Amino acid sequence: MDASELWAASGAMALTGRADGPPVLGPGHPAAYVHDHLEALGLPTAPLRGLLGERAAHAGLARHGPWSCGGAMRVLPTADGHLALSLARPEDLDLVPALVEQANVTDPWASVARWAADATAAEAEQRVHLLGLPGGRVGPPGAPGPRPAVVRMPGRPVTVLDLTALWAGPLATHLLHLLGARVVKVESRHRPDGARRGSPTFFSLLDRGKEHVVLDLPDEVSRLRELALAADVVVESSRPRALAQLGLDAAEVVAAGTSWVSITARGRDSDTIGFGDDVAACAGHVVADVADGADGADLLPVGDALADPLAGVRTAWACVDVLQGPARLVEVSMLDVARAAAAGAVPEHRVEQVAGVWWLETASGRSRVEDPRMRP
Repeated sequence: MDASELWAASGAMALTGRADGPPVLGPGHPAAYVHDHLEALGLPTAPLRGLLGERAAHAGLARHGPWSCGGAMRVLPTADGHLALSLARPEDLDLVPALVEQANVTDPWASVARWAADATAAEAEQRVHLLGLPGGRVGPPGAPGPRPAVVRMPGRPVTVLDLTALWAGPLATHLLHLLGARVVKVESRHRPDGARRGSPTFFSLLDRGKEHVVLDLPDEVSRLRELALAADVVVESSRPRALAQLGLDAAEVVAAGTSWVSITARGRDSDTIGFGDDVAACAGHVVADVADGADGADLLPVGDALADPLAGVRTAWACVDVLQGPARLVEVSMLDVARAAAAGAVPEHRVEQVAGVWWLETASGRSRVEDPRMRP
C-alpha cells in the first residue's frame, strides 16, 4: 500500500475535514510513517493499521472542523499566517483574558480570534508561549527523514520505567510491552495520568500488561530514583525543569547506566507546552477549508491529535535503538517528528461517496476511507 492508501485505511482521513463535508486527504505521509516504524520494530502492521484513529474510535470522536476532533483546538488566521491554539484545560481558559489583554471575556474563542487577526503569527506565538499556553504558529513541514533502521529488542529481559502520560508516551511503552519488555508505570498520587479522564477502554488498551506504582511525590522521590536506576530505559514526557525540580536528573541516571528517552513538545531546550492537535498543526498537518462558501484561506486540523501517535511510534523505536549500546539520553521532539511526517505535497486525487461509503481515488488506485476502529 502507498502513503495515500495507508492514510485512507488508518481511520485518520475519516477524522479530517468538516463534520458536514467529505473526509480530506492531508499532506505528507503520517500513516506511512507509522507503518514504517512498526515494520522496523518487527511488529505486525495489519492489526495496528488503524492506530492513528483508535483513540477516536474508543472516545466516539468524528471529524469536527474547524475544531479538532476533541473540540479543544482551532487554527486561527493571523495578520500574516495562522496560529494553532489549544484551550484544553481550565487553566488555559483562565489565561484567555491575559492573552487578549481584555478584562471581560464572555466568548473565549471569539476573543482569541479577534486578537489573533490583528497580530502577526510570530507575535501571537511569542505571547502564547510566554503565558504557557499550548500552541504556536503554523509552519511549513520539514524535510522527510530516512526510513527507520530495523532494530530488535536485546535477547535478555528489559525493564522500561514509564513516567509518561496522555497518549504519545503510553503508546510507546505499550508497543514496547508488545515487544516483550517489562513496563513499570509510575503515577503521582496527587497528579495521575490525565488519560484517566478520557476513554476508559482506550486507557486500558495502552495500560494493559504494565506494572503499576503510585508514589507520593515529591516525598517519595528516592523511591522513584531507585526505580529509574534499576531500569534499562526511562521514558518520560515532562518538561526537563519539572523533573529536575523534583530531584530526578536525567544526566545522573544516564551516567549510572540507564538510558533515558525524553518526549517533549519542541525539544529539551524549549520549555513550551504542546498537545497532539496543536503541535501537529504547527508542523504543517493542516488542510485548506474548501467547504461550500469557504475561500480556502482558513485551515482545518488533520486527524485526531496526530502528533501524539506519530511521536509514540518514534519513541518506541528510539527506546529499542538505545538498548543496542551504552546508556544515553535521547530526545523525541513531537514537533520535529510531526514535521517529518508532514513532508510531501498532496497528490492529485478525488474523494466521492457511493452508497454511504467514502472512497479515495489516486493515480495508484481506489481505496475505501475507513472509519476509526478499535483494534481487533
